[in-house]
Amino acid sequence: MRNLDFTPLYRSTVGFDHFADMIDRAFTGDVGQPTYPPYNIEKTAEDAYRISIAVAGFSEDDLNIETREGKLLVSARKVEDEAETAKTYLHRGIAERAFEKRFQLAEHVSVTGAAVVNGMLNIDLVREMPEALKPRQIQISKTRAIGSKPAKKAA
Repeated sequence: MRNLDFTPLYRSTVGFDHFADMIDRAFTGDVGQPTYPPYNIEKTAEDAYRISIAVAGFSEDDLNIETREGKLLVSARKVEDEAETAKTYLHRGIAERAFEKRFQLAEHVSVTGAAVVNGMLNIDLVREMPEALKPRQIQISKTRAIGSKPAKKAA
């Protein structure tokens, strides 16, 4: 089900043309999407969110967080040092392999902070609606509208 008809949506909305593109990207983007490392997305308040990514074995220096063009990009690359390469493992179950995760951010969502706690990278986000987009009450004037001509009187 990749072809969706958004015609009814366009009849009653204005300025949501990018909505169809986002849904199409979501349907086609999930195919072959890597599942490493595991992560959670939680809503922590009305306009606040947290992405938690399991980053066991990575230090803060190995991690990179970047926002670009409405996307959040989280990547990690383990720097091999001489002490690490000299170790002989009998079993190596902690992957520590490089990864790159991308998250599409909604409009007006920004990253407020990030921290590594107990092997989890927690990225806090908040939606900050600009003052111009918040609902406002419009006063109705009892005088004629600006630019309109007064009504003609019947003779």
